[in-house]
Amino acid sequence: MTRVAGIDCGTNSIRLLIADIVDGRLTDVARRMEIVRLGEGVDRTGRLSEGALARTRKALLGYAAEIAELGVTRVRMCATSASRDAENAQEFRDMVRGVLGIDPEVITGTEEARLSFAGAVAGLTAERPYLVVDIGGGSTEFVTGSAGVDHAISMDIGCVRMTERHLHSDPPTAAEIHNAERDITAAVDIALTAVPGREARTLVGLAGTVTTVTALGLDLPGYDSARIHHSEVSLEAVSRVTGELLAMTVEQRLALPVMHPGRADVIGAGALILRTVLERSGHPSVVASEHDILDGIAYSLA
Repeated sequence: MTRVAGIDCGTNSIRLLIADIVDGRLTDVARRMEIVRLGEGVDRTGRLSEGALARTRKALLGYAAEIAELGVTRVRMCATSASRDAENAQEFRDMVRGVLGIDPEVITGTEEARLSFAGAVAGLTAERPYLVVDIGGGSTEFVTGSAGVDHAISMDIGCVRMTERHLHSDPPTAAEIHNAERDITAAVDIALTAVPGREARTLVGLAGTVTTVTALGLDLPGYDSARIHHSEVSLEAVSRVTGELLAMTVEQRLALPVMHPGRADVIGAGALILRTVLERSGHPSVVASEHDILDGIAYSLA
């Protein structure tokens, strides 16, 4: 048995998975998630802010303590969209090395897509080939394949980036939503042609936007990962939830029982991305997966 730790540091959140690997399979020991908003303002300034770096460091200190306490033997940390884009990415890498004792891998969008696919399809029995869509804070990854990855592309549309770029009002105005839709649709069409996503048999959605929209689409009384994992939600339900979220203020979204507080201000843009993917790909529904790039990182340590 090997005990490993995977850390996924994205634009919006930083997550930890500690797992035991036995016969090539993962058994969870601990899963953690903190909203640190590392990519806050990067689309505008090109730099990681001091506040964002401080929040990320605080979360990593907690993760490092748990890694040591649980006797982890192998650690891999992957950093994605925000740390790829920032002018001061070296400052981020130095901070991580000081806390964890390892260098973060600032991975390409393509590698991010491959790790997401590996984590997402493990244990999935839906009809192949898959179109796996991972909606992050700064970027969205599109991957197609059956047993492995056939095509992958990363696009610079994400819930944080689209919110900061377009959705400034609370709730957003019709004009702001229209401008966001225009950007999202253009990027989604490019991605679906490149991968190619319209030929896939099953659409699989990953990350907090998808799981939260799924919870709302299923009318769950609270966030229940076991109910959400591998649940199927129709385009009609996603469209309904998206419209409702975009019509709400942040305060109203915060009152929803399934909503993580750190996601409430950007979930509207994320839902808009998911709805657009469904509409432009022609898929009638999306299968939500609670397993994603974090699981792929852990699997890579086997």
